[in-house]
Amino acid sequence: MGRRGHYLVGAPWIYLLDLEPDLGRIPEEERRGTIWYPFHGWEKNAVSGDHGRLAAEIRQVEDGPVTVCLYWLEFANPDIRRAYESAGFRVVCHGDRGSRWDGRGRDFLRGQLVELRGHRRVASNRLGSALFYGASVGCDVAVYGDPMQFEGERPEYGGTARRMRLWPELHGERVDPGLAAEAARRELGFDHQATPEELLRMFGWKRVRCA
Repeated sequence: MGRRGHYLVGAPWIYLLDLEPDLGRIPEEERRGTIWYPFHGWEKNAVSGDHGRLAAEIRQVEDGPVTVCLYWLEFANPDIRRAYESAGFRVVCHGDRGSRWDGRGRDFLRGQLVELRGHRRVASNRLGSALFYGASVGCDVAVYGDPMQFEGERPEYGGTARRMRLWPELHGERVDPGLAAEAARRELGFDHQATPEELLRMFGWKRVRCA
């Protein structure tokens, strides 16, 4: 596109894995159940969909304990929480979104890493970052169920049809683990992880030595 002055450094997630290789890690045989991420809204757009129906479908598909992780907006809605709790699922939230101006949400990814490393599977009704994060730490991946819709979702982004066209191999109740791991490596930018020296130079940081 002719853009200049851009550097590929990969996702923050890959640096967390490098810094915290053992955070939340347990023996492989002790990983249990599925962590399920329903598609969520955000502060400017809500999502329309039937959470009760989705919970029933999850119950039919998953054969072990299920943890449902809700975004903080949905977690604050007792009706949405109840739809999953009444199905017998553990319901959690990784925390507030936060912003560049405050410290809220600074441990979001750390909490997510601990949860993912404790589960055997990660699933959602839309392909998104949580699925790639899970695949990168050895979770089996699944994408199924009503994808739900943003209120006023913009069609030029292609929606669910675009995601299924780009990543058909990552949709379904059972996904090839090798393909999922390969996609995660590519999409999260593992091959572009910068060294500490490169980051210092790119961002103009100064190295601080602790006494």
